[in-house]
Amino acid sequence: MSKSKAYQAELIESLRDPSEAEEYLNAALEEDDPELFLVALRNVADAQGGVAQLANKTKLNRESLYKMLSERGNPELKSLDALLHALGFRLAVTANR
Repeated sequence: MSKSKAYQAELIESLRDPSEAEEYLNAALEEDDPELFLVALRNVADAQGGVAQLANKTKLNRESLYKMLSERGNPELKSLDALLHALGFRLAVTANR
């Protein structure tokens, strides 16, 4: 197994822990790179059972979810909220410190 595949498998395993996933998503948001955040969100989705299972939870089309989580994705706020809710998270706003 290549190093990157081993890393990806370990990452996905660690993201099954909601606390780890929360920290991972917040760290991705802090980078101020929307594409990076979507990759992080896709990794968390994979850890939580994959896009197909998530589509059932969110009542969103599976193809739409794949498109939303792609590198060129541009999710609507409503879709992003549904996705985060299905993963056990919520949108929040905090003051810059």
